[in-house]
Amino acid sequence: MLAGAAAPAGLLKREFIYERAPFPECHASTICEVNGQLLAAWFGGTREKDKDVEIWVSRHDGVKWSAPVSVATGIDGDKRFPSWNPVLFQAKNEPLTLFYKIGPSPDTWWGMKIASANGGATWNSPARLPEGIFGPIKNKPVQLAGGEIISGSSTEHDGWRVHFERSADNGKTWERTQTISDPKQFGAIQPTILIHTNGALQALCRSKKQRIVETWSRDGGRTWSDLEATSLPNPNSGIDAVTLRDGRHLVIYNHTTRGRSPLNLAASRDGKTWQAALVLENESGEYSYPAIIQTSDGLVHLTYTWKRQRVKHAVIDPATLEPRDMPNGAWPKSSE
Repeated sequence: MLAGAAAPAGLLKREFIYERAPFPECHASTICEVNGQLLAAWFGGTREKDKDVEIWVSRHDGVKWSAPVSVATGIDGDKRFPSWNPVLFQAKNEPLTLFYKIGPSPDTWWGMKIASANGGATWNSPARLPEGIFGPIKNKPVQLAGGEIISGSSTEHDGWRVHFERSADNGKTWERTQTISDPKQFGAIQPTILIHTNGALQALCRSKKQRIVETWSRDGGRTWSDLEATSLPNPNSGIDAVTLRDGRHLVIYNHTTRGRSPLNLAASRDGKTWQAALVLENESGEYSYPAIIQTSDGLVHLTYTWKRQRVKHAVIDPATLEPRDMPNGAWPKSSE
């Protein structure tokens, strides 16, 4: 969307969560609704992978976003590591949890979590996840009607591989599924999960093959199909998706095979055929690593990295989106 152009159908607001912060760079935001308010988190520091990178949080009180506050660091005993990829999630009737990773790199990091009983006002002490459990690696888990929580996860130490982590006790304990991806076919990570009306689960993943790839489960996330390419391009950059209460699905991603601009929203009724819904950004620069949720009022909220300098927040009315077909996978200019 060009500067000064009219907002496309469905886009209600775009704003920065902060204008100034005590860190020069940021990345990998997450957003959730807690007690009727929005809470966002991301990692920020000198640069990604630097030891001063911490997890920061901001709250929207209905009027404005609060100043960023650090809630987790990579301090582990007498050592300090960078922090990575926070994910906010609240299971039914449970405290709010913030999952994140610490470690020198994605090849060697481990899963951590902190919890809050007061909606993110204060947090308890950090706890390390069990060995082999990494937590949601970038995107929010989903909680099924029966209460099971399915978390999309992945590893990078032995090629990019996707797996899932399931909890039947509201997140108190977790079991890990088998790895479903072969790096020789699709190097894929960072699943985001959609819930279909027939009970099937669909996960979309970032990949190294210039396409978003998908996998399906028809037994509540216990087993998953082999990865297959979708029609949507992917420049080896993070994505996120959400199933709306009316059954439609939205995915936010970079509709390109190179670079991290533009940043796009696509819509689907079946998870297979995708339509162009709107363009969030299309100027030069990096617009990436989005997060997406639907709040209790029916609106959709997005956050994403804006040039590694700030986190941007957008509000969408899904009822007024005007999706358009994408013949041969091409984004229609009229939808910008």
